[in-house]
Amino acid sequence: MKILVTGGAGFIGSNFIRYFLRHHPDDSIVNLDALTYAGHSESLKDIEDNPNYRFVKGDIANSEDVRGVMEGVDIVVNFAAESHVDRSIIDPLVFVRTNVLGTAQLLNAALDLKVKRFHHVSTDEVYGELGPSDAPFTEDTPYKPRTPYSASKAGSDHLVRAYFETYGLPVTITNCANNYGPYHDPEKLIPRFITNLLEGKKVPLMGKGENIREWLHVEDHASAIDLVLQKGKIGETYLIEGEEKTNMEITQMLLTALDMDESMIEFVSHRLGHDFRYAIDGKKLKALGWERKHSLEIDLPKVVNWYKENEWWWKATKEGRPIIDRESQKSYG
Repeated sequence: MKILVTGGAGFIGSNFIRYFLRHHPDDSIVNLDALTYAGHSESLKDIEDNPNYRFVKGDIANSEDVRGVMEGVDIVVNFAAESHVDRSIIDPLVFVRTNVLGTAQLLNAALDLKVKRFHHVSTDEVYGELGPSDAPFTEDTPYKPRTPYSASKAGSDHLVRAYFETYGLPVTITNCANNYGPYHDPEKLIPRFITNLLEGKKVPLMGKGENIREWLHVEDHASAIDLVLQKGKIGETYLIEGEEKTNMEITQMLLTALDMDESMIEFVSHRLGHDFRYAIDGKKLKALGWERKHSLEIDLPKVVNWYKENEWWWKATKEGRPIIDRESQKSYG
């Protein structure tokens, strides 16, 4: 089976590719990625010589790039997206181009080339925010995005469903909680806080850290998508839940892992449209047989250690310069 993974040089995409090739050694993967600031081919250095893996630099919003790699593909897994909320507030049109137009280009090509499955990776943020006692999101929760990022992802989700309803394109969608794990770009909360602390800098915690998120290990995310590809019903959406924690609780866990205290916290103002809480009811996915194998208590310290051992990767990434010390890569675990 031949799979096209878009955005496969990003955090979640690269971890998915590594996971999938490990569990399906007879299948092949083509990785299409534009290598923007958040995409790093070095994140897949350990599999670059795998005969079942091929990287192609290209833009999902460019129809020629898309059709050139989708010919002969059985399954498309679409990770490609602009995903940082703060950046979407500054420049929303970039997010519309990649997340909406780019998804439309992929869907058009998948329909024309008769792809057997189009799987779209989305976020819990499309559902808006929850109050402290509100029930978790389900697959039937109405969409209520509150930022340009989440609105652009909501638009892409609607397009995917429209191509199923209108044209019969065989699609599935997953909406996931916040991810954590190795190769996570330092612009996001957990890697930003880890790398700041490793550099002796304070961590910028919004408000008093009261905002609540669910956290999902990236390998659990990969296993969930793998299961949906095997057992998911065409046309359906599946939510992938994590562990619910306040941002302060996450910060305290990181401080503990690095033997530091709360004097390393700098409280900053909330960003515009800062959602208070996300929570997911994952019963539908669990009915297919999925369960989390990772926990924050055990795996967050492992992630901290990965960043300690892979400064060659994150320091260059954080400073916006090329990653060059490729022989220093250490494994996660």
